[in-house]
Amino acid sequence: MSQSLARALRLMISMSDGDRSLEQLADELGVHKSTALRLLRTLEDERFVHHDDRHRYRLGSRLFELANRALEQRAVLSVAHPYLVELNRVTTQTIHLAVYESGQAIYVDKLDSRHSVRLYSRVGLTAPLHCTAVGKVLVAALPPAQREAVARSLDYVRMTENTNRDAATYLVELERVARQGFSADHGEHESFVNCLAVPIRDGTGAVVAAVSVTVPTIVLDYQGMLELLPIVRDTADAISADLGWRPSPTRKAPT
Repeated sequence: MSQSLARALRLMISMSDGDRSLEQLADELGVHKSTALRLLRTLEDERFVHHDDRHRYRLGSRLFELANRALEQRAVLSVAHPYLVELNRVTTQTIHLAVYESGQAIYVDKLDSRHSVRLYSRVGLTAPLHCTAVGKVLVAALPPAQREAVARSLDYVRMTENTNRDAATYLVELERVARQGFSADHGEHESFVNCLAVPIRDGTGAVVAAVSVTVPTIVLDYQGMLELLPIVRDTADAISADLGWRPSPTRKAPT
């Protein structure tokens, strides 16, 4: 661990017991006040700490955001896993759970297919936002302005012939995903793989994760995969209900 990082972490740990003056923090860290101030300014720029008009430093709002996100993910993981196990058993296909964090879709759980074909994905890897079902579901759930900003920031790396190639096309698809409540990857990330994803919501209705089923084309064709939509939706709804959400009774059929 770098010295600056270690010192910054120690500063925040010191403030966990209450606010501190610059002199107190420098003394606790064993450094000159100018060194402590430089670290504090960097932390304050990123909202990890803030100071009041008495120049007392305390933990900032970014830490509370991260703590809440960590708790949300832990709740989603613990609640979702038994349902994912059952979905894997019933479909026999690869099941993923993904969350949107720091502008990326990240796999946080995975159950392998019961067939001989294995996918390279694993927990901790990111999923491209523009050409994966989980990526599209998670971005489609963002507020419209943020959704457009994300769409216009992507590189649109061409993975297959079916990959989204520009922001305009992607935004149209995101509108459709938001409207219909699911997303499909029809050979967009890998030409021999199709995927179907459905959002998971918390008690406020906010999308906190996406559950997906991924199927190699040699096992099941695209239309066959779409026929799995009801059971994937039922799984997402059950997880969401355990997180406090009450789903709408109306559903739209796949297009």
